[in-house]
Amino acid sequence: MKLSDLKIKERAEIIDVNCDKILKNRLYSFGIIKGAFVTIEELTLTKSTIEIKINHSKIALRLSEASKIEVAYAK
Repeated sequence: MKLSDLKIKERAEIIDVNCDKILKNRLYSFGIIKGAFVTIEELTLTKSTIEIKINHSKIALRLSEASKIEVAYAK
């Protein structure tokens, strides 16, 4: 499943990041790496951007970026 598929307050573990090297480096700098846990905090009204919480930080991502991040529901 993709990060963009999660609903508000759902928590998941990142399984893989499937994107080009430039975007991957940007996401890694935010702590968006394999094995990290993310929670969906907010969704914009236009549903074009999501706010996630990872490692005590909140980060806004475009849905197009979030769709490149594979996740699995956290246990």
